[in-house]
Amino acid sequence: MRSQFRLHNGVMHCERVPLPLIAEQVGTPAYVYSTASMRNQVLALREALAPTGEPLIAYAVKANPNAAILTTFAAEGLGADVVSIGEYVRARAAGIAPEKIVFSGVGKTADEMAAALDGGLYQFNIESAEEAEMLSQVAQAADKRAPAAIRINPDVEAGSHPKISTGAARNKFGISMAEALDIFGRLDAFPGLDLRGVAVHIGSQLTNLSVLETAFTKIGDLVSGLRDRGHEIATVDLGGGLGINYDPRDALAPSPADYGAMIRRVSACWGVRLIVEPGRLLVGSAGVLLTRVIRVKAGAVHPFVVLDAGMNDLMRPALYDAWHAINAVNPTGQQMTADIVGPVCETGDTFALGRIIDQVDAGSLVVIGQAGAYAATMASSYNSRPLISEVMINGEDWAIVRERETIQSYLVTPPLPPWLR
Repeated sequence: MRSQFRLHNGVMHCERVPLPLIAEQVGTPAYVYSTASMRNQVLALREALAPTGEPLIAYAVKANPNAAILTTFAAEGLGADVVSIGEYVRARAAGIAPEKIVFSGVGKTADEMAAALDGGLYQFNIESAEEAEMLSQVAQAADKRAPAAIRINPDVEAGSHPKISTGAARNKFGISMAEALDIFGRLDAFPGLDLRGVAVHIGSQLTNLSVLETAFTKIGDLVSGLRDRGHEIATVDLGGGLGINYDPRDALAPSPADYGAMIRRVSACWGVRLIVEPGRLLVGSAGVLLTRVIRVKAGAVHPFVVLDAGMNDLMRPALYDAWHAINAVNPTGQQMTADIVGPVCETGDTFALGRIIDQVDAGSLVVIGQAGAYAATMASSYNSRPLISEVMINGEDWAIVRERETIQSYLVTPPLPPWLR
């Protein structure tokens, strides 16, 4: 799918807005999001899954919880996959209907369960017998029935980074396949629970459909086994995790069409309503981090290109050694090899080492690509650096969708202990 970030008359644009205009009006660093990119991905995924019936496409809020992004997806008819009551509240505030919300996560508290049950949701994804017991107690206390599915750990290695792999037996998520039949029978008898299906999610940034197909095939076998024992299975949540293209040297990630074809093939005989939970797939390529070069500093091997964006703004490279494209907003055709770093007082504040990039100098504008997912949402104010602006573009229109914090906000005196007053 064609990127919405491309050169026009030698200048990088997002849709029809030149990025230097955003830098001038909003300042740098700043996140910039393309509405068209998000809508196009929703359309492609919806078309790919249409033959499966009426699947629930529940956007994984953790990927990017910006209110404008959530509202865009609400207008497209999407639901939400949430992993905290904070994400639940954000999804509801953006207009996502409660009957389209799935509550996942291994550590849901009783208070979170009660709040979500009171507000309404499609289902809880239960990750353990202990969690099911807590949900049963919460539902009984509220005199309600809690719709639920059990999350299965299929012991399938995702093949992605170990820190974002969730489907291996050693990971903290879900109930093992070996225990699933017996545990489902036990939980189905818990008062207050309306156990309706199963769920699976083996990790993030998956670029190999075969591992997903292996996991989904195991789930299909489990569904058959549960029905043989007399259980009614109405839903199967296939999770999310489909990857996007970061490094052009890697094989192309599967398209939504490829993904949909595999799901149709595997689930054809299940007779259930499917749920999918895309996050990165919908927003990853829809965002960039717009930043400015502070200076180019001589280095022992390569020059250092020091940006005004740091690891506190985009921590994926420091956390996962993640690869992001780095391009000049006004490329001249000249190139250089450099270490691209930020201003944070950590050696780990490094975006790329020995990378061939467009020639840049002090003051040059740069975009760090594929920064729509797991970027702004993971930012911090480390080094007392204010959280940065987020901007959304729609054609030739644009708006700030999160204001930049100010240094002055740090001068508001927090409560001091009595001995310091």
